[in-house]
Amino acid sequence: MKRILKQSLGLTCILLFSGGLLTGCDSKPKSSSGTMVSVQKYEKVKTLHGLVTNDDGPIKTGIIKALTESGQELSQTQLDGSSQYSLDVPAGTVLPIVLGYYPTADASDNPLMISAVVHAGASKFDINQLSTRIAEQAKAFGGYTHKNLVRAAEESGTVPASNKTTAGFRGDPTTQYGGWH
Repeated sequence: MKRILKQSLGLTCILLFSGGLLTGCDSKPKSSSGTMVSVQKYEKVKTLHGLVTNDDGPIKTGIIKALTESGQELSQTQLDGSSQYSLDVPAGTVLPIVLGYYPTADASDNPLMISAVVHAGASKFDINQLSTRIAEQAKAFGGYTHKNLVRAAEESGTVPASNKTTAGFRGDPTTQYGGWH
């Protein structure tokens, strides 16, 4: 009887232990009722670059400003005879930010064209009329987020159907959606 009791106790311990291991092996993350939004920021100074163009071609004069979403200026650079810009954004800058093109230093507070920056890993951001339409539409959808920028790019009618998802895209996904990359 003692032997059966020991075997039964041993079997129960093994089952309990195995059950504990099985529940600990669940690889699915536990869902929470709230939606977590990951905050991206530049840990160190980040150099952003790109081209400034409009329907008439390259724009070679004007000012590019990096702005917070609320419009506070972070840094600026001037286009000096080239449509290419390079701009340093300070360390600790929280994304999203907006890159704005101003034709002159005394231009209004509203940039003529913009591009939204939502990914800390990307560094090339062209500023043009398409990037402006996409950014403005994303803002209307609720703000500068990856999801809203993708939706705006898809609805702009300029992204071929085969390139609307990262899975269907065969190139660099940071250059996929026309101008906000």
